Amino acid sequence: MDILHNLAIGFGAAATPLNLLFCLFGCLIGTLIGVLPGIGPIATIAMLLPVTFSLSPLGALIMLAGIYYGAQYGGSTTAILVNLPGESSSVVTCIDGYRMAQRGRAGAALAIAALGSFFAGCVGTVLIAAFAPILAKFAEQFRSPEYFSLMLFGLVAAVVLAHGSVIKAVAMILLGLLIGLAGTDTQSGIARFTFGVPELYDGVDFVPVAMGLFGFAEIMSNLDRGGDKRTTTAEITSLWPNRDEIRRAIPAVLRGTSIGSFLGLLPGGGAVLASFAAYTLEKKVSSHSAEFGKGAVEGVAGPESANNAGAQTSFIPLLTLGIPSTPVMALMMGAMTIQGIAPGTAIITERPVLFWGMIASMWIGNLMLVIINLPLIGIWVSLLKVPYRILFPCILVFCCVGAYSINNSTFLIMMMAGFALLGYVFHKLGCEGAPFLLGFVLGPLMEENLRRAMVLSFGDPSIFVQRPISLVILLLTLGLILLIIAPQFRQTREEAFQEET
Repeated sequence: MDILHNLAIGFGAAATPLNLLFCLFGCLIGTLIGVLPGIGPIATIAMLLPVTFSLSPLGALIMLAGIYYGAQYGGSTTAILVNLPGESSSVVTCIDGYRMAQRGRAGAALAIAALGSFFAGCVGTVLIAAFAPILAKFAEQFRSPEYFSLMLFGLVAAVVLAHGSVIKAVAMILLGLLIGLAGTDTQSGIARFTFGVPELYDGVDFVPVAMGLFGFAEIMSNLDRGGDKRTTTAEITSLWPNRDEIRRAIPAVLRGTSIGSFLGLLPGGGAVLASFAAYTLEKKVSSHSAEFGKGAVEGVAGPESANNAGAQTSFIPLLTLGIPSTPVMALMMGAMTIQGIAPGTAIITERPVLFWGMIASMWIGNLMLVIINLPLIGIWVSLLKVPYRILFPCILVFCCVGAYSINNSTFLIMMMAGFALLGYVFHKLGCEGAPFLLGFVLGPLMEENLRRAMVLSFGDPSIFVQRPISLVILLLTLGLILLIIAPQFRQTREEAFQEET
C-alpha cells in the first residue's frame, strides 16, 4: 500500500502540464538523437546540462531521463531501416533488423522493437519502484568504509564490462581519478594539480569535461570517418508483425528484459552491454539459430528489450546509493549536484516527490515513446537526409554557449576544447571515454570517504575488513580482479563484444 500511495504522489507531480512538457521534450530529443547517428545520449545530455540551471529539479531530471531512454527507442529506427545504428546500444539490432527490412519486414521489425522496448521499460520502472526503497533502507547501514569499498567495486566492474583492452580501461580510470582530484584540498586548503591556474582552484568543472569529451570529440570522430555517408532506406509496407513473428518475439522479449534489468544494476553495465549480452543469449537458446544474421526476429526483440530495461534499472544505484553505474548516470549525478541534490538514500526519505515523480514520469515517457516512434517513422527517416556538415556547426555553437553560460568565463570554453582534443586522442587510441568519466566523478568521493574512514579508525586501515558489509564488497572486488586475470574469462569477454562485426 505504501508503494501505491507513493506512486500516487509521483503521478501527481509528474502529470503537471509543465512536467509533461519536459517529459515530451526529453522523449522527442532522445528519439531524435537516437535516430541521428553519431550524437548519442551522452553527448546530448552533456550539452544540455547548462539548460537545467534554470529548471526545477524534477523537471530537469524528467527531461534528461527522457533523453536517455528515448535514445534507446530512436536508435533502432536507423539500425533497422538504414543499417546504421543511431545509438551504440543499437549496434547489434543492425545485424538482423536490417535483414528483416530487406525481406520486406521493416514495419514488423520496427513494431517489435518499439513494443519490446515499451514492455521492458515498464518492467524496469516497476523494479525501480519495488526494489529501490528496499535497497535504500539497506544502504542506510553504509558508512564511509562501505561507500569507499562500493566505489572501488564500481570502478573494477567498469573495467570488466568496458569494451576493448583491459589495460586501456584501467589507464582511463586512473587518469580520470587524477584529474578529478585537481583543485583545493578540503582538509589542508592546499591547491594541488592546479599549475598555478586560479580557475582550477575549485577543481575541474564537470560540464566542460563532459561536453568536450563526448560532444566535441564525437563530432571530430564523425567528421574523421565521413559523417555525410548515407545508405539506402528500406521501404515500410505494414507495421504489424504476423502471428509467427509474435510467437517467436515474446520469449525473446522476456529474456532480454530479464538480462537487461540485471545488467543495468551493475557498474559499467547499462544499455550497451545488455543488448550485446541479450543477442549472444538468443543465439545460444533460440531454436532458429541458423537464421541469426539473416533476419531472425529474436535478434531484434531480445537486444531492443534488453537495452531499454538496462537503461531504466541503471537509475537504481544512482538514486539509492549515489553511485553512477554508467557515463549517462554520471551525467545525471552531475545534473543533480547542479540542482543542489545529493544522490543517495536521503532522496527517498527527504525528497519523495522528486523520487517518485521521476519514476512515474518513466511510465508516462515510455507510453509517449510508443506513440512518437511508430507514427512518426517517416519524419525521423527524412531527418537522415540532413547533411552532417550542417548539423555539427549548430552543435558546436550550442556547446560553446552552454559552457560560457556556467559562469560567463571563456576559460571553460578553452577547457572544453582541451578535453575535446583529449577525447579525440582517446578515440584514435581505441580508449573508451566512459571509464574516464566514472573515475573523474568517483575520484573525489572515494578520497573523501577514504579519509573519513581513516579518521574513524584513527589511521587503522583494517576498518575496511572489520566491517562485514565492506568486507563482502571487497571480496567481490577481489573476485572481479581474479576474473580479469583469468585467461578464459578474458577470451569470453572479448568474444562477447565481437557481435557488432
